[in-house]
Amino acid sequence: MEQNISIEKPKGKLGVLMPGLGAVATTFIAGVSAIKKGFSKPIGSLTQMGTIRLGKRADKRVPKIKDFIELAKLDDLVFGGWDIFSDNVYEAALNAGVLNKDLLDSVREEIEEIKPMKAVFDKNYVKKLDGDHVKKADTKYDYAQMLIEDIHNFKADNNLDRLVMVWCASTEVFITTDPVHDTVESLEKAMKENHPAIAPSMIYAYASIMAGVPFANGAPNLTVDIPAISELAGKKGIPIAGKDFKTGQTLIKTILAPGFKARLLGLNGWFSTNILGNRDGEVLDDPDAFKTKEESKLSVLEHILQPEIYPDLYEKFYHKVRINYYPPRRDNKEGWDNIDIFGWLGYPMQIKVDFLCRDSILAAPLVLDLAIFMDLAQRSNMKGIQEWLSFYFKSPMCAPELYPEHDLFIQLMKLKNTLRNLKGEDLITHLGLEYYD
Repeated sequence: MEQNISIEKPKGKLGVLMPGLGAVATTFIAGVSAIKKGFSKPIGSLTQMGTIRLGKRADKRVPKIKDFIELAKLDDLVFGGWDIFSDNVYEAALNAGVLNKDLLDSVREEIEEIKPMKAVFDKNYVKKLDGDHVKKADTKYDYAQMLIEDIHNFKADNNLDRLVMVWCASTEVFITTDPVHDTVESLEKAMKENHPAIAPSMIYAYASIMAGVPFANGAPNLTVDIPAISELAGKKGIPIAGKDFKTGQTLIKTILAPGFKARLLGLNGWFSTNILGNRDGEVLDDPDAFKTKEESKLSVLEHILQPEIYPDLYEKFYHKVRINYYPPRRDNKEGWDNIDIFGWLGYPMQIKVDFLCRDSILAAPLVLDLAIFMDLAQRSNMKGIQEWLSFYFKSPMCAPELYPEHDLFIQLMKLKNTLRNLKGEDLITHLGLEYYD
């Protein structure tokens, strides 16, 4: 296959900006620092540990992804962000309680130098949190201009060549699309009028794109999933992706559900409950914020199982999701699933899953991969929605005329085939014929 895509070399430093320097972001930053010092390995990161098969199986060409395509290196990453609390990354990481103090002390010198910029925050959208490290302005449009100035200053102050932004802040209250989201003009007008349909995350996304910075949304907020932002990203030639990091319980669903469908096993019901004690759990204790997360979680099974195509197996399955705030668990979330399936002749069976996971430990490598892959997309002139990065999200973005792909294994195939295509390699189709395989 001929390569028709030009990939700009990743020269210089790459800035990774994160709204929200809480548990996820600090675990990511401290983790990268520890990995660079050789204290640990980047477990869970496709860009650092993943491989990619090239050509036929008999060719035995299976390089690491980072050796196959031009990616930014860990040594070239520079971190920054915004938060409603003024704690530096070391202090915030201690407070989050995800990583042990010995590990944090081993990288203390470099991470305590990273201090958050004042955040754009509105308690109406995150009711359970309150902080005083926030910006003050008359309009939401003014806030956007302040963020754009922050981005430009961060780039200049750190002598950066490129930037990406990954939303790591809290889940906002549930918002539906509004006519003000339809065009860039209506969005900007609404920002100047402080319209309630413009949430803080949208202000960050708008500022990021206007500053020429790719934006990935790690929360279930509407944020970039509106026509105006897609239009703006297309006009500016900026990659966008989202939404909601695929970590604990939903990760398990996107592994198990494709298996049920592949074996044509039916589903009567799937009940999921979570207990979580970190800041995310506290935020989701608000019903309006939980509604945002619930919408993200519930969509997964419908799209994977396709009940309209397999009515005998999935037409009437019952799906319920619960999240309960339980402070003693801190970041160590427990996701419990009861799955009622049926097989040959309709005979019922059950599966129980109890996933005692660490939410930020699962999310941190996703932040790393998204930062590096979004930078690759920018250097490859891949503007707008990056559907090939669906692998990382609970509610993947896609073109309006399409439905999102939730099957983890199809998502991984799409991601790796995109990388093959960028480098002019044959796509892997797994036809299974000796002369094609």
